[in-house]
Amino acid sequence: MFLGTYEPRLDEKARLILPAKFRAELADGLVLTRGQERCLYVFSAQEFARVHEQMRAAPLSSKQARDYIRVFLSGASDEIPDKQGRITIPASLRSYAGLDRELAVIGAGSRAEIWDAAAWQQYLAEKEAAFSDTEDEVIPGLF
Repeated sequence: MFLGTYEPRLDEKARLILPAKFRAELADGLVLTRGQERCLYVFSAQEFARVHEQMRAAPLSSKQARDYIRVFLSGASDEIPDKQGRITIPASLRSYAGLDRELAVIGAGSRAEIWDAAAWQQYLAEKEAAFSDTEDEVIPGLF
């Protein structure tokens, strides 16, 4: 499970050093892809295979499903971290997420997310106020 918030930097070769707590789960390979809210999703290879299986179950007759799958998979990039736990973020994904040098890597349970640090701070500031007002219908049975 991916938990926490980390603040790494992209190096001059567009590489990111994965947070130490995430490396074991991602050591055998990972998939980067477009996430919602202009971040990048990071899945372990195993979790991405599970997500892909769920997508395959979507009916081909659903335009919304086709559109989502196209956007999601067309931006996907499989990566294997080097011995220092670094991955290269492709230019197209850096552009999509507006990534600059300062990043925020957050744990989101079954995936990690990579955000531009300023974008993450803005998102968090906007959503934290609503967080305390969330009703149990949003995530049924949580509390």
